[in-house]
Amino acid sequence: MSATYVYISIIIYFILGSIVAYYARKGMKKGLIEYFLSGRSTGGFVAALSYSATTYSAFMMVGLAGFTYSGGVGALGFELIYLSGLSLVAFFGPRFWLVGKKFNYVSPYEMLGDRYNNQWVAVVAAISASIFLIPYLAVQLMGVGYLLSGVSGGSIPYLVGVFLATIFAIAWALIAGMRSVTWTDSLQSLIMIIVSVLILIFIIYKHLGGFVEFFSTIRTKHPDFLTVPGPGFFDFKTFLGLTLPWFFFSISNPQVSQRLFIPKSLKAMKTMIKGFLAFGFIYTLVSVLWGFSTKLLIPGLEQADMATPTLLGSEYVPTILGLIAMIGITAAAISTIDSIMLTLSSLVVRDLFVNLGDKENLKQLKIGKIVIIIIAFVGLLFANQQLDLIATLSVASSVGLLVVVPSIFGAFFWKKATAAASLWSIVIGSITAITLQFSGWKPLGHWPGIWTLLITTILFILISLFTDEPKEKANKFINYVNTELEEKNIL
Repeated sequence: MSATYVYISIIIYFILGSIVAYYARKGMKKGLIEYFLSGRSTGGFVAALSYSATTYSAFMMVGLAGFTYSGGVGALGFELIYLSGLSLVAFFGPRFWLVGKKFNYVSPYEMLGDRYNNQWVAVVAAISASIFLIPYLAVQLMGVGYLLSGVSGGSIPYLVGVFLATIFAIAWALIAGMRSVTWTDSLQSLIMIIVSVLILIFIIYKHLGGFVEFFSTIRTKHPDFLTVPGPGFFDFKTFLGLTLPWFFFSISNPQVSQRLFIPKSLKAMKTMIKGFLAFGFIYTLVSVLWGFSTKLLIPGLEQADMATPTLLGSEYVPTILGLIAMIGITAAAISTIDSIMLTLSSLVVRDLFVNLGDKENLKQLKIGKIVIIIIAFVGLLFANQQLDLIATLSVASSVGLLVVVPSIFGAFFWKKATAAASLWSIVIGSITAITLQFSGWKPLGHWPGIWTLLITTILFILISLFTDEPKEKANKFINYVNTELEEKNIL
């Protein structure tokens, strides 16, 4: 595909996205709640599309398709585990929304700090998330870099794609915060799902003889790719190690759990969850089938993450469809980048700069915008390393974020849970995750995610049993949630 066409498409996309972002700014009020949470007034349909675009980023059409290209049908099971984890959103979503609105929380870790009556819980959780989310932000930048380089046949350097994604994300995040992101997400996610389905159908019927012939060819040429562990990658311990962090993704990743604060009502949240389920199931199947299609049409790729970019830039996809799909994937990646930057920025101003207080709201917002720029360029430096396999790197980031899972469960369901337990489980859990990830050590053959969650949970329970809980705060927090849920007939 001509680099000129790619650049023209990117320019048009940036102009349209900027127009939408500026339009979203109209009527925008001042303050942190408006900037980081869109005033807690997002409708269900927009929330569903935005949640989908944020979650299903460059990872899906680049990372998951690449995973399928190299590992086979195990990639489908891997991603369906994540989708099944949405049951946690159905369970925790109303609880997050209720306490967020009642106690005016901006970040999920601000919620934990208040629940455990110890600001240090919020501080250590924020620091831990900052460490582990930067690689995931870099994954999105890498996805755009690989995409633009791949569709242009290498004419556009990888780093140019990474740099453009960084600039776009900064611009739209600064213009109108979460409101800008949700508005642009809505259009982007619709383009993403519609075009990806159309291209898949076109490729399979035009070049692979229809779905029956398509599956028959896979069975003939790559029979091992239709079984688990397939060509050897998805053995049980590997599958478990990859999928466990993914199952808890919806509550462990703050850029996702923070979205539980933005619906305007519980009804809107239900619409968000249902819409995301439908979107996620379709997009998962499409991404996996893209991986298989590329395996048949363009075998022998040295780098699996180049499966989708190579397919879009090949003779098998009409230029106009390839360009639109490229924009859709780029948009999804930038949506996730924006969400991560906004979330990390909110963690800094609400959980680390606690001395500013609510009276310094505008000062917090100013600091938050500076932090967004700093975070973006740190991600840019990380993406410059071009680490292999986007899907694996995504999971590695999620491993470290598992450390807050016991604290979140304890916050809502165990009055005996203590601040000391939350603090030490997060600190030691984070050290465990970092140590295992960097050393490559897998005790008893199990991946870091297994040990991180196990150690964190055991510590949380044991320390809670031998330390004093904040009784007044725990009773107030949990009793309020249970009473509201019972009154609204949600329990």
